[in-house]
Amino acid sequence: MSKVRTALPDARGFSMIEALVAMGLLSVGLLGMAGVLTVWVRDMGESPSDTLARQKAVEGIECVYTARDNSFLTWAQIRNVINGGVFLDGAQPLRTAGNDGLVNTADDGPVEVLIQPGPDGLLGTADDIRTPLSNYTRQILIEDISDALRRLTVTVTVRWGGRTRQYQIVTIISRYS
Repeated sequence: MSKVRTALPDARGFSMIEALVAMGLLSVGLLGMAGVLTVWVRDMGESPSDTLARQKAVEGIECVYTARDNSFLTWAQIRNVINGGVFLDGAQPLRTAGNDGLVNTADDGPVEVLIQPGPDGLLGTADDIRTPLSNYTRQILIEDISDALRRLTVTVTVRWGGRTRQYQIVTIISRYS
């Protein structure tokens, strides 16, 4: 009786070179993912400062509109100092509003302080965390477009973690509310 031989599949497995190439590709992919994760974690850390910067830019816009709507400034005074108005020229530290209730004017108070609840979770207690906003600046730029229209540009700059970021809002304000 004769034996029938059947062909066996190739059972060699992976060669050393194939294994090294696979490990190299896997390493490159993991390093790329680690880089993305690092950027994501850094951006998440900056998120509160980004939100605060946007709020402070909106506050600058609202301040100019309030000055116009409450009529305690004339239309001629709603300008930068260089043009005969009350709003300071250039980037200014984020200071508390002075007696006029407006930010970025000559009577502003000290640098604003962010107050957050401390370990007890309650705001207004002795363990509150106080952070001066000395790494923020705000510029309110008011430019004439016509006799009755002005371009209002508010730029808030924040320095955080060795980086500088800017947030800008541009709008138009008219003489009439």
